Amino acid sequence: MPAGQGPGLRALLEKERSGVLATLSARRDGWPFASVAPYALTAPGEPLLLLSRLAEHTRNLLADARASLLVQDHASLTDPQAGARITILGQIEVVREPELEPARARYVSRHPHSAEYLALGDFHLYVLRVSEARFIGGFGDMGWIDGERLRAELKQS
Repeated sequence: MPAGQGPGLRALLEKERSGVLATLSARRDGWPFASVAPYALTAPGEPLLLLSRLAEHTRNLLADARASLLVQDHASLTDPQAGARITILGQIEVVREPELEPARARYVSRHPHSAEYLALGDFHLYVLRVSEARFIGGFGDMGWIDGERLRAELKQS
């Protein structure tokens, strides 16, 4: 586990509002495909994404649910390699009952304009089920975190 000189994992994920979602392209022979994705967090700390079925990344996820989400401390954009960032790896799945209403409330609370999208039949909430992550707290402060430890860190932070 990294020494954590930068912000804590949960603090970083709560501070930031969007990340870069990477999926495996269904149309381009599995080439990596990245797109900007606003997110919120479930109570246990897993990323929630509001995705349209028309979006390229959603088509990719329907073919292969593996994905990663890169979240970077925007305060360090002038020197991005000096700032905290995390890449979360996992499988994306549709949020279903009994998680749906709490997830919807959390997402809309963080992104109020999203209520309009949720009213459309094309948008659905998805959760990135965390399997592991790479956290970099700053120069020399980095490491891989397995899913169990990451989920524990996200819950207690």
